Amino acid sequence: MASSSEVGRQLVHIGAGLFAFLLRWLTWWQAALCAIAAALFNLTILPWLLGTGRVFRPGETRWTSGIVIYPIAVLGLVLCFPAQLEIAAAAWAILAAGDGAATLVGAHVQSRPLPWNRAKSTAGLLAFVAFGALAATAAAAWMTNASGRMPAWWVLAGPTAAALIAGLVETVPIRLNDNISVPATAAAVLWSLSLLDESAWRASLPDVTARILPAIATNVVVSLAGWRSRLVTLSGAIVGMIIGVAVFVGTGWQGWTLLFTAFLAAAIATRAGLARKAAAGIAEARGGRRGPGNAIANTGLAAWAALLSAGVPNASVARLAMVAALVTSASDTVASEVGKAIGKTTWLVTGFRRVPPGTSGAVSVEGTLAGIGAAGLLAAAAVWLDLLPAAWMPAVVAASTLASLVESVLGATLEGPGILDNHALNFVNSAVGAGLAVAAIAVVR
Repeated sequence: MASSSEVGRQLVHIGAGLFAFLLRWLTWWQAALCAIAAALFNLTILPWLLGTGRVFRPGETRWTSGIVIYPIAVLGLVLCFPAQLEIAAAAWAILAAGDGAATLVGAHVQSRPLPWNRAKSTAGLLAFVAFGALAATAAAAWMTNASGRMPAWWVLAGPTAAALIAGLVETVPIRLNDNISVPATAAAVLWSLSLLDESAWRASLPDVTARILPAIATNVVVSLAGWRSRLVTLSGAIVGMIIGVAVFVGTGWQGWTLLFTAFLAAAIATRAGLARKAAAGIAEARGGRRGPGNAIANTGLAAWAALLSAGVPNASVARLAMVAALVTSASDTVASEVGKAIGKTTWLVTGFRRVPPGTSGAVSVEGTLAGIGAAGLLAAAAVWLDLLPAAWMPAVVAASTLASLVESVLGATLEGPGILDNHALNFVNSAVGAGLAVAAIAVVR
């Protein structure tokens, strides 16, 4: 049962979302100034007025408190989408109504805990999705009515999809503040869906429809074989099948072949030197069998980009994001597993001091070279499969290498305190790789 002070915090959290509707009359810089003012007020004046005990939770500092991070997150939304404030408003509404309702309902309604995080409840997740979707739809409709930029389907489908995915992210057992993860996820989903074009989708619909049955048949067989051969767990096989269907439907057998090749490369690297890794206590859990978290973290973004490629005007950029995400995830796994298997010396990327193999954020020469080699081979496979122009291959290899470096830095600094776990790091890794590759091509084109 939540305390009265916690209930009060959540009511304020929800109520602050009403200010999202003011974005209809504000320019982006006016909204940014308001967010800065709110952050400064919550940081300095509010604790003085009410007392730090009533404003901050136990263990929070001023700069790590939700009441300060909240307006900073809103500022980030406004700065990221100055010309699309409807995205900022809808993501803000999900943060306010969805996250607030999840906490209140989860604390007052008894229900089953979630299998992947027993600290979160089914009722809380359902409340997040329901209230977040309703509030975001209202905000999107209110803003779009004024701007006229977004189609009606986006106003209905976008907030619902964003609330669902952000709600699932909110249940991930990491210590990253929800006021960061929730709006970032919601805004990313809303923005990516805003790229869809009705005419492009209609043009690709015959191909997409024709791929559905082959996609299901292929992935059922392969997922079952993966489970029977103990490469994946049963739940991992089911989630992998869903991801495989999405990739096949969006990019055909070519995209699915790259997905399967990337999975195979990661699986082989994981099994390499398994006895040595197990003896040192640094082997993957379950004897290297991949679970649903592995599938989502490493290939979830690629599946999303594959589906988007069927409905955006410039499908080549979406396919680039898919290829870069897959190459980044697989090459990082190869680098990590080869480094643990045969690496002679490992250094922590922050400070370059020697650490035992398997330390989060550690790198080795052997692992790094193996990762770059894997990235090159997978990028070449993407070119051969006609998923990627040959001229874009260096950008993918460079992006995947830089992304792995970023992941090592984050692993060395954030995994130990529990702010991010290995799955979250892997997802960030694939997202950074995809983002860097797309940005590099956008600059040179």
